[in-house]
Amino acid sequence: MSDNRIKNIIVKYFSKSASKHEIIELSIWLEKPSNQLIFNSYVKTNYLIELNMFDFDTEKEKEKILREIKFSDKKVKVKKINTFFKYAAILIIALGIGFFYLLNKPLLVNEKSTISLEEITIIPGTNNAVLTLENGLDIVLENDIDLSLNGSSLIDDKLIYNSESETKKKNLQYNYLTIPKGGQFFVQLSDGTNVWLNSDSKLKYPVNFLKGESRMVELIYGEAYFDVTKSTKNYGDSFKVKTRIQEIEVLGTEFNLKAYEDEDEIITTLIEGKVKVGNGYEYKFLNPLDQSLISTKDSKVSISKVRRLFDEIAWKEGYFSFKHQTMKDIMKTLSRWYDISYTFENREVEHKSFTGVLDRESTIDQILIYIQKTNEIAYEIKDNTVIIK
Repeated sequence: MSDNRIKNIIVKYFSKSASKHEIIELSIWLEKPSNQLIFNSYVKTNYLIELNMFDFDTEKEKEKILREIKFSDKKVKVKKINTFFKYAAILIIALGIGFFYLLNKPLLVNEKSTISLEEITIIPGTNNAVLTLENGLDIVLENDIDLSLNGSSLIDDKLIYNSESETKKKNLQYNYLTIPKGGQFFVQLSDGTNVWLNSDSKLKYPVNFLKGESRMVELIYGEAYFDVTKSTKNYGDSFKVKTRIQEIEVLGTEFNLKAYEDEDEIITTLIEGKVKVGNGYEYKFLNPLDQSLISTKDSKVSISKVRRLFDEIAWKEGYFSFKHQTMKDIMKTLSRWYDISYTFENREVEHKSFTGVLDRESTIDQILIYIQKTNEIAYEIKDNTVIIK
């Protein structure tokens, strides 16, 4: 198979448009170890996903998946699958990334996981936010709305602040950008720093920064990805981000900051550059792929290495990436993006785990169907509330 041919199939696989024959062809091609390395390199370069072809949970789990797919289970009568699903299973195992559900087809149906749905479709979040000006005026920013304000403009769902008056103003004027549940937004600050805000987040920042002073913003709550302009382009002024118990100082870098009010840790993941994180009395430096965790209970700082960067920034790229996460944590994440409530009728289900990468553009129904393929759960939706059985 030619290089162009395999690349075309990989692109179609990740865009969920590969045919049955193409998936079989890709599966056979991946049986050769050298081809797995080529695949890994191509995906890492083009999709920002770093895969480990042999990074699956255990050999036992691999065998279990094949056994469940190939043969009928005593409790769940599933006919032996056809050639397409056989090779789809081989492809999942060859990729070594757990249940990487980018296919639209179900691999198996569990009768115990019957789904009860009302005639309602809960769609994914969109670009929307509320901009609060210095005078307290709230402006709703939604899709397909263009506007121009003093010092800023909204074009193509991006809020851009003017840098021309950066050094002329002597007083700081603050704006707030609030992202509701079911929303996300992008803002470019007046120094050129780019900020992507996840759902249920709030950012406080000055309309303009003052020369000779640190460029200070505050993530009041939520999650944000920062691409900070270098201090050399801003008169040597450093950039700082505050949360309720943490301060980050950078000179120019990219990092992800997660500081939700209903979570016990504030997590900072450094993508590139160098940052200093602290809690007021303890400070530590992060290098690329370092992750700091600060407990909201005792403010202790711990540092660890990130194994797979994509898991930490998947939301920015349009995906959910769950790595052995419990259903309780997964539903917390989904509730923010889809603006839903949830409840567990069976508390034991809260602790069931799931691993997979899912498209944030999917409906909540599609997401839950994917999850229930690997967990014996059922659910129903009533009045915008997901009930996990």
